[in-house]
Amino acid sequence: HVTLVFSPTHTNQQYAQVVEAIAPQGKFALIDDPAEPLDIMKLKLKSLSLHWELMFTRSMFGTKDMQKQHELLSNVSAMIDKGLLKTTLGENYGVINAENLKKAHAHIETNQAVGKVVLEGF
Repeated sequence: HVTLVFSPTHTNQQYAQVVEAIAPQGKFALIDDPAEPLDIMKLKLKSLSLHWELMFTRSMFGTKDMQKQHELLSNVSAMIDKGLLKTTLGENYGVINAENLKKAHAHIETNQAVGKVVLEGF
């Protein structure tokens, strides 16, 4: 068993396996928005804790540790610049307009898109 699981996507699809894999009193962290509600009662037997992260919580609610967001983003930026982290950029379709929006949407509809699909210039 593992003590911590991070689920960045498709949490619904792997929820049962994640709960099974986590050791008692372990931690389960996620950032996605599951399509269907999670049955949190499955966490109770093992006393698992659920940790949801949203990048904008600090700024939306003006939390006391709001400066931490700046520090985290600065650290990530430095790691990308050093090549320690890679961007999740898949395709950049340029300036947002009707033509580029159609191209980006068509690409997503193929179910072959990997990484972020970006339109710029909002």
